[in-house]
Amino acid sequence: MQSSQSKQWDIFCKVIDNHGDLGVCWRLARQLAAVGERVRLWIDDAAALGWMAPEARTGRDGVEVIDWLDPASLQAAVAGPAPDVLIEAFGCDPAPELIARFAEKSGLAWINLEYLSAEPYVERLHGLPSPVFKGPGAGLTKRFFYPGFTAATGGLLREPDLMARRSTFDRAQWLAARQIPWREGERLVSLFCYEPNALADMLGQLAAGSQPTRLLVTAGRAARAVQAVQASAQRPDGGGALSISYLPYLTQPDFDHLLWSCDLNFVRGEDSLVRALWAGAPLVWQIYPQDDDAHHEKLNAWLDWVGASPSLRLFHHVWNGVGSGPLPELQTHGAWMQTALNARARLLAQDDLVTQLQELVTQKS
Repeated sequence: MQSSQSKQWDIFCKVIDNHGDLGVCWRLARQLAAVGERVRLWIDDAAALGWMAPEARTGRDGVEVIDWLDPASLQAAVAGPAPDVLIEAFGCDPAPELIARFAEKSGLAWINLEYLSAEPYVERLHGLPSPVFKGPGAGLTKRFFYPGFTAATGGLLREPDLMARRSTFDRAQWLAARQIPWREGERLVSLFCYEPNALADMLGQLAAGSQPTRLLVTAGRAARAVQAVQASAQRPDGGGALSISYLPYLTQPDFDHLLWSCDLNFVRGEDSLVRALWAGAPLVWQIYPQDDDAHHEKLNAWLDWVGASPSLRLFHHVWNGVGSGPLPELQTHGAWMQTALNARARLLAQDDLVTQLQELVTQKS
């Protein structure tokens, strides 16, 4: 329910990886609307919302989705009232004419929402001002907002009722409703990845294991990567102790439910890492690769923060191409599980991202 104190928030997102940037921005928009704020999400490609968030078409969730490449939408925004808060997600550079319109409003809060990292610089830069010296926004000041894993950062996206819903989740019921075959005693592993070089070794480890494993493969790049490996091995459906189920594209709630259902989750990028942390199950993260290998330092910073055991650290290194050698044995209990539970407990003790974002806007507006 919106109150007289609610603000108009405009979030700008340029779709680079529609599972990542758009996923984060949609969750942010939904959570702001859920606490009574008025939200418009400006995106340059809304196609992925068709499967990620079908409710976006109706607007009943309180979020207005606008195509910023549409001339009519752009003209209407320029002619209409400016927002109270402008969020520029991941340095996406909104259209100059929109910035010029927004600059006319006194007290505008301009937030530069940055990428997630556990590196030390995040704590130093979070909340710092960034004056704009040229262009249509000259004279305004942006504020850096860094999501993060410590109390000195902007925190992570987390719905207020998330843990309550997690505690009452029935995985057998969810799997049956999605017609995913599963039997008691079968280990469930989800796979959301790019194309890791160690994928064949991981599949081989699962196939040769003593415990039956069902691999739940997400649609898109992960499915294509697994199918390519299995085709070369002439084992399209697994082999040995491994069974493979290929999933359709999932809505955000169902992606969460997938992570809650599994004994081990392979995730990639930013949004799915956060959701896997809230799931409280062992996880392996494939970080977005960068040409200059800057992602290696970013990965190690996160492994340090999470307190990864030697085997978990080594698995991440091989999975991400940081090191070479055989993959350690996957774990769904023991040190890997305790690491996941400890990380979640530490994060739950901190304020969530939306709470901190509202506080920053209130202080700076």
